[in-house]
Amino acid sequence: MSCINVILSGGVGSRLWPLSRKSRPKQYIPLFQNRSLFQLCALRNRPVCGDIIVVGNRRNSAISRKDLAQAGIGNYREITEAAPRNTAAAIAFAAFATAPEDVLLVTPSDHVVGNQQAYEQALSEAFALAEQNNLVTFGIPPHRPETGYGYIRHRGNQVQAFIEKPGLDKAKQMLQEGGFLWNSGMFCFKSGVFLEELKKHAPEVAAKAFAAWEQREGGLLPEAPSLEIPSISVDYAVMEHSDRIKVVPSKDLGWSDMGTFDALWEYLENSSLLPPETEHLVLHSAKPVFFIGNQQMIYVETEDAVLILPRGKGQEVKELYEQLSVTQPGLVE
Repeated sequence: MSCINVILSGGVGSRLWPLSRKSRPKQYIPLFQNRSLFQLCALRNRPVCGDIIVVGNRRNSAISRKDLAQAGIGNYREITEAAPRNTAAAIAFAAFATAPEDVLLVTPSDHVVGNQQAYEQALSEAFALAEQNNLVTFGIPPHRPETGYGYIRHRGNQVQAFIEKPGLDKAKQMLQEGGFLWNSGMFCFKSGVFLEELKKHAPEVAAKAFAAWEQREGGLLPEAPSLEIPSISVDYAVMEHSDRIKVVPSKDLGWSDMGTFDALWEYLENSSLLPPETEHLVLHSAKPVFFIGNQQMIYVETEDAVLILPRGKGQEVKELYEQLSVTQPGLVE
C-alpha cells in the first residue's frame, strides 16, 4: 500500500480577516510558533505518508512552495487549479494523478492537530478501513454546541446520517443526545474507489474534471474547461450518497479547523500559549490596547484595518468579509 497525503490548500480563510487575505490565506500565516498551518499539516503527515500532492490555485502556489522549503520538505507534487471548483474536483485531480490502489489521505491545509500519537492511531484505523474499499471520514467528538460544522450521526464506524450545519438549538440537542460527531473534512480512501463513487453519484463532475485533467500543462489545469466543472463539495457530491462510507471517531486529537478567531482563542488557551485567565485576545497590535467595561473581546490589527468583536461571534466575520469583497475589495486582497 502506498499512502499519499493530498493537501487541499485553495481556501481563503475569510473568517480570519483581516489577518487572512486573498494574497496570503490563513493557512500560510505563521501564527503557531513561527510555523503556518500549511507547514504543520505537511509535517504531521510526513511520518505516515510517503508522498505529498498539494492541490492549490495559481494565487497561492508560490507561497506553498516557499512554505514547504522553509519546513525542509522538497519531495512533493503540485496540482495547480486556474479556476478552483471546490473539493470534489480537487480530490478527483489527485486521484487521476495516482494509481487506483494508492490510498489518499485528504487533509485541508488549515487544520491543527495537537496530539500526534492519537492522530496516528486514528490514521491506522482509517487505513485499514480504506484497504477494505471503504470511503473513510474522520469524526471529532463534539465538546460544545458548534454551529459552524456539519455533523455525522454514527454508531461505531457506521455512518447513519450527515447533518448540515445546525442552528444553536439543534446543536445543543445533538450534544445532549450523543451519538454525533463533527465532520472534520478529512478523508481516506483508495484513488480508484473514490473515482468509482464519483462517477456513480456525480458523473458530470467526474467527466468534466477528467476532461480538464487531460488538457493540463504540467501540473497546471486550464481555466476554460475547469470552469465547466460543477463547483460542489466532496460531501455533497459523494460522501452523503455513497453506501461505502465509514467514520473513524477520532478522540483526543486536539483538533480544530482554526476557522474563526474563537477557534484560535480556544487553541491558544488549550496549548498554554496564552496567560491564564486571559480576558481579551489581542493580535498583531503595534501598541497597547486597553478595554474598559467589556469582557472576552477580540482585537485584531493590521496595517490597513482593525477588527473588534466579542468572543463567540467569530462566524459573523465571513459576512463582513463578503460585504467588503463588494464595497472595498482592496481590503480583502
